[in-house]
Amino acid sequence: MANRNPLSHQIFSAPGILCRSEDETRLSARTLAAALIPGTVLSLEGPLGAGKTCFVKGLAVGLGLDPTMVSSPTFTLVHEYDGGRLPLIHMDLYRMESEADLAGLGLDDYLAEPVVSAIEWGGKFASVLPPGTWRISFAIEESARRIRAEVLP
Repeated sequence: MANRNPLSHQIFSAPGILCRSEDETRLSARTLAAALIPGTVLSLEGPLGAGKTCFVKGLAVGLGLDPTMVSSPTFTLVHEYDGGRLPLIHMDLYRMESEADLAGLGLDDYLAEPVVSAIEWGGKFASVLPPGTWRISFAIEESARRIRAEVLP
């Protein structure tokens, strides 16, 4: 998975990639989208304002979806985007407090679908994420964002 394109190698390497603008963040996700297959789960982790939703907009473009439809699912919790190479499910677990909340959200059902699942704040509930989940970490560094990835066992 991690070696299908040059960006995959960079984002999975120790330093990750440094994005100095929202355009660079979207472009990195757009490029990475080429490596995604049905059932890929991405746990997007990092502080508020680190670029998680911006990254999902880039994923949407890379999957052939309309990025203007992508918005933060902070209050609606789940957005579904169809019509591209692969459907995209965009979730936000920031407001979830327990694993019982996840059952009400239908997380297991979403994760069983042949879609790309991008889960903001997925690290809050790492124990329920399937093996092979891509943990995408976002860090704020001065006026840039560092993005790194690893595959969870």
